[in-house]
Amino acid sequence: MRIDKYLKVSRLIKRRTVANAACDNEKIAVNGRQVKASYQVKVGDIVEITFGERTIKVEVLSVPEHATKETAPTLYREIV
Repeated sequence: MRIDKYLKVSRLIKRRTVANAACDNEKIAVNGRQVKASYQVKVGDIVEITFGERTIKVEVLSVPEHATKETAPTLYREIV
């Protein structure tokens, strides 16, 4: 699954267009590298999302095609 779609499905970012723009503006890094929106997410990847001054770091636990609001938090684990 593409990183922009994963961010939307996991509800880390609300809309796919916003996730795509974040990738274009180098706000998304996977395993320490800036990635494009077409990057294919794999289980075990460490995703860093920069929101202004704040950075969220999560580990990908699963990559389903669809997720409900209730199951979205189980797709990743936040790293402190």
